[in-house]
Amino acid sequence: MTPSATEAPQRRGVFTPELLARCISCGFCLPACPTYALSRDEKSSPRGRITLMRALETGRLGPDDPTLLEESSYCLGCRACEPVCPAGVRYGALLEEWRDALWRGRRRPLLARLLMVAVDRPWRIRALAALRRYARTPRGRDAAGPQLMLGCFERVLYPAVSRAARAVDPALESPPDQGCCGALHAHNGELARGRALAEELGRRLPGVIVTTAGGCAAHLAGVLGRDRVVEISEHVLRSGALWLRPLTVDGRRVRVTFQDSCHLRNGLIVYTEPRTLLQPIADVVEVPSAAQCCGAAGSYSLLRPRDSRAVLAPHLEDIAAAEVDYVVTLNPGCYRQLAGGVRRRWRGRDRARRPRVVHIVELLARAAVPPGTPGAGPAGAARPAGAAPEAPGGAPAEVDAGAPV
Repeated sequence: MTPSATEAPQRRGVFTPELLARCISCGFCLPACPTYALSRDEKSSPRGRITLMRALETGRLGPDDPTLLEESSYCLGCRACEPVCPAGVRYGALLEEWRDALWRGRRRPLLARLLMVAVDRPWRIRALAALRRYARTPRGRDAAGPQLMLGCFERVLYPAVSRAARAVDPALESPPDQGCCGALHAHNGELARGRALAEELGRRLPGVIVTTAGGCAAHLAGVLGRDRVVEISEHVLRSGALWLRPLTVDGRRVRVTFQDSCHLRNGLIVYTEPRTLLQPIADVVEVPSAAQCCGAAGSYSLLRPRDSRAVLAPHLEDIAAAEVDYVVTLNPGCYRQLAGGVRRRWRGRDRARRPRVVHIVELLARAAVPPGTPGAGPAGAARPAGAAPEAPGGAPAEVDAGAPV
């Protein structure tokens, strides 16, 4: 039952009051929102969704309202509205509280429930990845050193990423008994469980945790603190131990474009670091959609595949126009989304022109050389304008853009 027009609305306690009160409905968020760009519908914008949140909080709309359920699901959770908000609205936190209140029982998508169950315990993740060749180091070697977070689905889908991370920095510890960071739970209506899993992972991985997944990095940092969580490109630049040489294909420098991880860029404000690492090894081509969500958005691409592909479509056109050899990512969800999109976009076309999707550490591992190698320099070192560094022996570091990295 909703209150009458003369009754004072009673707060339901769904949202943190100061979070909900911060929005001033200015509309700066509208141009940044991917779903508003597709729909041009006010309720599918951050401002419109916060209005719906307020209606839920005051009882004007009930938790079974179809518009509330649809918009809480349609939102990508990319947080692109946060950097442009003059009032500093923490929309990502509001979205998590919204889903935590609405997505209960049958209102939570069945697939989301299954995914969360699959990674809710460390032994389940180990069972899923039992036959995958991800990086493993024994406990007790150097518990005080940097700890590589393996990721739950990343170690299943892309085990080469953790191997490449350890090739880039062999000092990284990667104990296999670590569990899920809880980002999947927090983003799909189990906020308390998501926090508990992050805290448990923090206990299992003492000291600094290095991640290869942007969404995991933002969630972990929100629970454990920014001083405990470092994204892999940040870590490589800070360590200063990696030396890189340029990569070439067909006698020219490889051309790459970088796709930002939404939570990494909008949550942790990390986007210059990976580009800095790529500059010495490739010609980096910026595409117009690089900073916008690719439509992966964690489990979104599985829960809402049609909407996910609609968000991805302009990215694929930008990539095709850029004529690059590699599309570089920093998140397993983006990796899967872009790789699938590229396969569909180039199906039946000239495969020689089809770019390959890679995680940044896979490319860095190819370019890594021992310190002092002729033509190489420390990671992040600027390349002189017009210079063409050489690989050992004066020969270019040639790669096959169509072969696995």
